[in-house]
Amino acid sequence: MAKSEPFASSVQSAQPCHHFEFPEILLATENFAESLVIGSGGFGNVYKGNLIYGSSLFVAAIKRLDSMSNQGAAEFWAEVEMLSRLRHCNLVSLIGYCNYEKEMILVYEYMHNGTLDDHLHKLRTPLSWLQRLNICIGASRGLHYLHTGTGITSGIIHRDVKSSNILLHESWAAKISDFGLSKIGPTNQPSTYVNTLIKGTFGYLDPNYFTTGKLTRKSDVYAFGVVLLEVLCRKRAVDRSLDEEEWGLVTWVQDSIKDGNLKRIIDSDVRDEISPKCLKEFVSIAERCLHNSPRQRPTMAEVLVGLESVLVLQEKFNKSLQATSRTILSRMVNVLPFISKGENSGIFLLLLNCVDIFFIFLCTTLFISIKTYIYHIMRRKQKIIDVHFSWVIE
Repeated sequence: MAKSEPFASSVQSAQPCHHFEFPEILLATENFAESLVIGSGGFGNVYKGNLIYGSSLFVAAIKRLDSMSNQGAAEFWAEVEMLSRLRHCNLVSLIGYCNYEKEMILVYEYMHNGTLDDHLHKLRTPLSWLQRLNICIGASRGLHYLHTGTGITSGIIHRDVKSSNILLHESWAAKISDFGLSKIGPTNQPSTYVNTLIKGTFGYLDPNYFTTGKLTRKSDVYAFGVVLLEVLCRKRAVDRSLDEEEWGLVTWVQDSIKDGNLKRIIDSDVRDEISPKCLKEFVSIAERCLHNSPRQRPTMAEVLVGLESVLVLQEKFNKSLQATSRTILSRMVNVLPFISKGENSGIFLLLLNCVDIFFIFLCTTLFISIKTYIYHIMRRKQKIIDVHFSWVIE
């Protein structure tokens, strides 16, 4: 029999969350077979399994609490409580849970494309700049909803925003996950913070929260700023395999910008895709998110609007490039019939057009060469996506 659920929260309008029996979980995971593990983290292992819900069979991600984990019943019930009340296209859906004796299990919708962390740092998937922007926009929508759109006056603070907690749907839509550390915002308005024990992930922790213990929505904004830098640079928030001065992503990027080496920090896979205006605006948003003073950081609503503006700039830039290439090709097509006429009165114009054609030929050849080079690079980087995605849910 399942134990009673200790729901004691200020969150209202609870939505039903299905309780799965333990035998159903055992059947779905083949007795927690190692072959079905798709990831592991501070909570425990995550398994891929087939469950029956209602009258249909569906693929689920089944997260099992490890008895040796630092996380426990408090985090388990926090996540059940939080996600059973929240529904948004950019939040991962909690389908149900199971608590049987010492077993604590969460059942989520399965995300076919794993996590943003998987693709940036493990699989090194060749994500285009537009894909990365859309992922950032989706994640910011999810966080904006948590902060202001839940119907809870004080909002919800995620407290563990990071690339491994941004899951990717098969359509590459981003979804925020892992609400075990989430907190309801301050109820004693006009206070803007919650006094709480320091929890989160090193490299993403808001320095102000770390030193004062005061958790605010701006703590999530800071962590999201780190994610923006990860997306731009394709470097981990903390990477001890690098030289000591490059361990911390935030410090390394800030120092590089001060030294005038902005281009150096950009992931080489997308360096030539980003328009100058787009890059300037994107970096500006990230820098504001990472401001030492929480009051100087933007809200997630402002971050979302800024990123959508960056996307518009990039799309305009891409269209202008396409228009330029079409113009070059059309000029070649228009000039060739003139040359074939061989009119004596047009010798001078013919010479001018020969020069024009030679210039166009050089530009077109260069353009085709670059496109071919990029195509071969992408082909070499393409991997067979027949692997288990590692879901690092800490």
